[in-house]
Amino acid sequence: MGKCLVFCAAEFDQLIQPVAAEDYILAADGGLRHLENLNLKPNGVLGDFDSLGYVPAGAQVFPAEKDDTDSMLAARKGLELGFREFLFYGSLDGPRLDHTVANFQTLQFLADRGAAAYLAGKKYLVTVIKNERLRFPSGAAGIVSVFCLGADAAGVKLAGLRYPLDNGILTAGFPLGVSNHFTGCPAEIAVARGSLLVMWDRENGFPEREKR
Repeated sequence: MGKCLVFCAAEFDQLIQPVAAEDYILAADGGLRHLENLNLKPNGVLGDFDSLGYVPAGAQVFPAEKDDTDSMLAARKGLELGFREFLFYGSLDGPRLDHTVANFQTLQFLADRGAAAYLAGKKYLVTVIKNERLRFPSGAAGIVSVFCLGADAAGVKLAGLRYPLDNGILTAGFPLGVSNHFTGCPAEIAVARGSLLVMWDRENGFPEREKR
């Protein structure tokens, strides 16, 4: 099964990887404009359409006064269809900081349900790992930051980075993991219990991912 590709309404410049035949494309409200610019046809369109300004034909329409963001609606739809990998474009670089934070929580929502999900911005990739590890190959460069989400994250391992950590604890009240650096060596970020929000330079691409 491919990935569920969600196009949101924030800024977007280019795909990080080609769209595969088995991928499922969802436009979340104003994200439809990005697909039109790419000449890509979505498999589904949903949202309240306050960003797009009109309701496309065949769209699944939701009221503006609702609990879910349009990104969360897309996450729920992808899970309903059976997808376990998600990639959100147009999800980081918008004018609404509150929606960016909401997208971080959407990553946690998907991690809680055993799915792997990423936000792809113009400069960064962001994911949440829960009782998992990420492995970056040699040659990775730039900054990587790691933050605790929710309750304390225990058994945290940061290896191959400028500032290593072994069996550490990260808390939501202190940003100990901010502004670490790749060293060119293979790197590992892992958490045994709890969740970590991890962000790194987009040029490094996607790391290997596995459960602990």
